[in-house]
Amino acid sequence: MVRSRRKKSNNTDYLVDDVETVLRATTKPGDRLTVGLSGGVDSIVLLDVLSIVSRRMPFELSAVHVNHGISSQSKAWSHFCCRQCYGYDIPVLVAYLKVEKPRGMSLEAVAREKRYRIFSQLNGDYLVLAQHRDDQVETLLLQLLRGAGVRGLSAMPVMRKQAEHTAPTILRPLLNVPRADIVSYARRHGLNWIHDESNDDRNFNRNFLRHELLPVLRRRFPAYSKTLLRSSRHMAEAALLLDELAAMDAKSCLNGDNLYVPALRELNLPRARNLIRFMLHRHNIQLPATVKLDEILNQLRCAKKDTQLRVVIDNAEIRYFKDRMYILPVQKPPPRHFQHTWQGEQCMQLAELGGSLRFVSIQGRGLSAFKLRQETVCIRVREGGEHFTPDCKRPRRSLKNLMQEAAIPPWQRCSIPLIFCGEKLAWVPGIGADCELQATPQEMGIVPEWLPENPGE
Repeated sequence: MVRSRRKKSNNTDYLVDDVETVLRATTKPGDRLTVGLSGGVDSIVLLDVLSIVSRRMPFELSAVHVNHGISSQSKAWSHFCCRQCYGYDIPVLVAYLKVEKPRGMSLEAVAREKRYRIFSQLNGDYLVLAQHRDDQVETLLLQLLRGAGVRGLSAMPVMRKQAEHTAPTILRPLLNVPRADIVSYARRHGLNWIHDESNDDRNFNRNFLRHELLPVLRRRFPAYSKTLLRSSRHMAEAALLLDELAAMDAKSCLNGDNLYVPALRELNLPRARNLIRFMLHRHNIQLPATVKLDEILNQLRCAKKDTQLRVVIDNAEIRYFKDRMYILPVQKPPPRHFQHTWQGEQCMQLAELGGSLRFVSIQGRGLSAFKLRQETVCIRVREGGEHFTPDCKRPRRSLKNLMQEAAIPPWQRCSIPLIFCGEKLAWVPGIGADCELQATPQEMGIVPEWLPENPGE
């Protein structure tokens, strides 16, 4: 359903000046700005305001519309957004999604996750969204009812970096504007917009708050949105202080990118929890429920040298090895009977193992180039029972024992590439070349190097 208001006014609205002030404080000349355009009144007003500001400031303006395919009106809404952009002479990208509700998740949450995945892949400097003061209040109340901590109760920032390094920065220039002013602007300027009927469905928690709870609050506490926003900003300050405390604790508890667990045990429980949350947030991992976080912390505090801890959170997993906690992407086991033949390439991409092998020719080092040419050279993964002799002065030993001595984490042992010459194990990352196949000082050698895409894996 498209709503229209034809009455126009030449009045200058403060929204334009406010948005221009935000842009002058955050952007630089020539930046590329993309409006997230749903077709609703908020994003339509933002599009109109930015088109005016773009005549005062030198930036490139475009739009993106995400068609979730949920409503029967989705196609018409996409066409409407395109027509609006054509009217402003602004280029628009329409991204089509297929959103299905998985078990245990809300359709709204899935749609949002997929929408932001599209946003993270956009080219440009800023993705400009139309979230406003009422959105801030609704988010605060929803987070409060979910039992969120200080970070969850913090106000949405005007500017936020996305997880991917190349993704555009999210910019919200209307955050201090109440929705009533946005609707008033749209009506005064005769703007057209879409009314999404799903926004009236009280089965969605946000809609329930908007239509049932907030009108009651407004009657009793007319300034509730300003008051709650102030509380949210206090929470944002508290979250900043907790991050500073966690950064101080990290200096004594982190060993490289990994947490040194004995140092964690020296912290009291609130500080230990705060440090774990800080690390997960730094890895862009959605924070788990308090019960799960306490379970992780308890296992870490009680872990022994040989404990093999694995806890999956979001798209990552927590691992423990030799007094250190690792945060890694969820590990996928390599395909069964994995095998690639090496034919002299300088580099082999091994996507199934998450990295590449590089081969460098060096006199008198690594594997004998001559001996490698006598047999078929294959790349495989460990299947169990392999034996290896990296030291000519020591007896042949099991690969399992050698990996343990080399402190190779258990989750890597079955997914690192092993080089075989014929049926003989010739080289193992982190251990070296087999004694019988090592290059002599007088001959050319091949030195392999394993380069994982994520060095922590």
